[in-house]
Amino acid sequence: MPVRPRPLSPHLQIYRWTITMTMSIVHRATGIANYLGTLFLVIWLCAAAWGPGPLDMVNAIYGSWLGQLVLFGYSWSLLHHMLGGVRHFVWDSIHGLEAGQRELLSWVNLGASVVLTLLVWTIFVWVH
Repeated sequence: MPVRPRPLSPHLQIYRWTITMTMSIVHRATGIANYLGTLFLVIWLCAAAWGPGPLDMVNAIYGSWLGQLVLFGYSWSLLHHMLGGVRHFVWDSIHGLEAGQRELLSWVNLGASVVLTLLVWTIFVWVH
Protein backbone atom coordinates (compact mmCIF):
# COMPACT_ATOMS: atom_id res chain seq x y z
CA MET A 1 0.00 0.00 0.00
CA PRO A 2 1.50 3.36 -1.00
CA VAL A 3 2.02 5.84 1.79
CA ARG A 4 0.14 9.07 1.32
CA PRO A 5 2.16 12.20 2.12
CA ARG A 6 0.75 13.97 5.13
CA PRO A 7 0.56 17.75 5.35
CA LEU A 8 3.18 19.36 7.53
CA SER A 9 0.56 21.40 9.31
CA PRO A 10 -3.24 21.49 9.27
CA HIS A 11 -4.67 23.71 6.59
CA LEU A 12 -8.01 24.50 4.97
CA GLN A 13 -8.40 21.03 3.47
CA ILE A 14 -8.34 19.56 7.00
CA TYR A 15 -10.76 21.91 8.76
CA ARG A 16 -14.42 22.34 7.90
CA TRP A 17 -15.53 25.94 7.38
CA THR A 18 -17.38 27.37 10.38
CA ILE A 19 -19.15 30.62 11.18
CA THR A 20 -16.55 31.48 13.82
CA MET A 21 -13.76 31.18 11.22
CA THR A 22 -15.74 33.41 8.88
CA MET A 23 -16.40 36.02 11.57
CA SER A 24 -12.71 36.04 12.48
CA ILE A 25 -11.79 36.85 8.88
CA VAL A 26 -14.60 39.41 8.56
CA HIS A 27 -13.52 41.06 11.84
CA ARG A 28 -10.03 41.56 10.43
CA ALA A 29 -11.43 42.81 7.10
CA THR A 30 -13.73 45.30 8.81
CA GLY A 31 -10.80 46.55 10.86
CA ILE A 32 -8.94 47.29 7.62
CA ALA A 33 -12.07 48.83 6.04
CA ASN A 34 -12.46 51.11 9.06
CA TYR A 35 -9.10 52.70 8.21
CA LEU A 36 -10.36 53.61 4.74
CA GLY A 37 -13.69 54.85 6.09
CA THR A 38 -11.92 56.98 8.67
CA LEU A 39 -9.88 58.52 5.87
CA PHE A 40 -13.18 59.57 4.24
CA LEU A 41 -14.22 61.12 7.56
CA VAL A 42 -10.92 63.04 7.74
CA ILE A 43 -11.42 64.28 4.17
CA TRP A 44 -14.88 65.55 5.11
CA LEU A 45 -13.58 67.28 8.27
CA CYS A 46 -10.72 68.91 6.34
CA ALA A 47 -13.16 70.11 3.68
CA ALA A 48 -15.33 71.60 6.42
CA ALA A 49 -12.30 73.37 7.86
CA TRP A 50 -11.30 74.77 4.43
CA GLY A 51 -14.65 76.42 3.85
CA PRO A 52 -18.02 76.08 2.18
CA GLY A 53 -16.66 75.47 -1.36
CA PRO A 54 -14.65 72.33 -0.58
CA LEU A 55 -17.33 71.13 1.84
CA ASP A 56 -20.02 71.44 -0.83
CA MET A 57 -17.85 69.45 -3.24
CA VAL A 58 -17.22 66.64 -0.73
CA ASN A 59 -20.90 66.63 0.27
CA ALA A 60 -21.86 66.27 -3.39
CA ILE A 61 -19.51 63.29 -3.77
CA TYR A 62 -20.65 61.65 -0.53
CA GLY A 63 -24.27 62.40 -1.40
CA SER A 64 -24.10 60.54 -4.72
CA TRP A 65 -25.40 56.98 -4.92
CA LEU A 66 -21.83 55.62 -4.90
CA GLY A 67 -20.89 57.81 -1.94
CA GLN A 68 -23.98 56.71 -0.04
CA LEU A 69 -23.15 53.06 -0.79
CA VAL A 70 -19.61 53.54 0.55
CA LEU A 71 -20.92 55.30 3.66
CA PHE A 72 -23.47 52.51 4.19
CA GLY A 73 -20.67 49.94 3.99
CA TYR A 74 -18.52 52.00 6.35
CA SER A 75 -21.30 52.23 8.92
CA TRP A 76 -21.88 48.45 8.69
CA SER A 77 -18.14 47.90 9.05
CA LEU A 78 -17.98 50.07 12.17
CA LEU A 79 -20.97 48.37 13.79
CA HIS A 80 -19.86 44.86 12.85
CA HIS A 81 -16.33 45.46 14.13
CA MET A 82 -17.65 46.97 17.37
CA LEU A 83 -19.97 44.01 17.97
CA GLY A 84 -17.12 41.64 17.15
CA GLY A 85 -15.11 43.36 19.86
CA VAL A 86 -17.98 42.89 22.30
CA ARG A 87 -18.14 39.21 21.31
CA HIS A 88 -14.42 38.83 22.02
CA PHE A 89 -14.87 40.64 25.33
CA VAL A 90 -17.56 38.12 26.26
CA TRP A 91 -15.23 35.28 25.32
CA ASP A 92 -12.40 36.89 27.31
CA SER A 93 -14.66 36.86 30.37
CA ILE A 94 -14.87 33.06 29.94
CA HIS A 95 -18.50 33.05 28.78
CA GLY A 96 -19.99 31.68 25.58
CA LEU A 97 -17.12 29.31 24.85
CA GLU A 98 -19.15 26.12 24.44
CA ALA A 99 -19.59 24.83 20.89
CA GLY A 100 -23.18 25.98 20.40
CA GLN A 101 -22.62 29.25 22.23
CA ARG A 102 -19.68 30.25 20.03
CA GLU A 103 -21.71 29.80 16.88
CA LEU A 104 -24.73 31.57 18.37
CA LEU A 105 -22.64 34.60 19.36
CA SER A 106 -21.17 34.72 15.86
CA TRP A 107 -24.60 34.64 14.21
CA VAL A 108 -25.88 37.27 16.65
CA ASN A 109 -22.88 39.44 15.79
CA LEU A 110 -23.67 39.19 12.08
CA GLY A 111 -27.42 39.67 12.44
CA ALA A 112 -27.19 42.51 14.94
CA SER A 113 -24.70 44.40 12.77
CA VAL A 114 -27.07 44.20 9.79
CA VAL A 115 -30.12 45.19 11.87
CA LEU A 116 -28.33 48.07 13.59
CA THR A 117 -26.96 49.38 10.28
CA LEU A 118 -30.43 49.33 8.74
CA LEU A 119 -31.83 51.03 11.86
CA VAL A 120 -29.18 53.77 11.78
CA TRP A 121 -29.76 54.44 8.09
CA THR A 122 -33.53 54.36 8.48
CA ILE A 123 -33.31 56.99 11.21
CA PHE A 124 -30.84 59.00 9.11
CA VAL A 125 -33.11 58.99 6.06
CA TRP A 126 -36.18 59.73 8.17
CA VAL A 127 -34.55 62.71 9.87
CA HIS A 128 -33.25 64.14 6.60
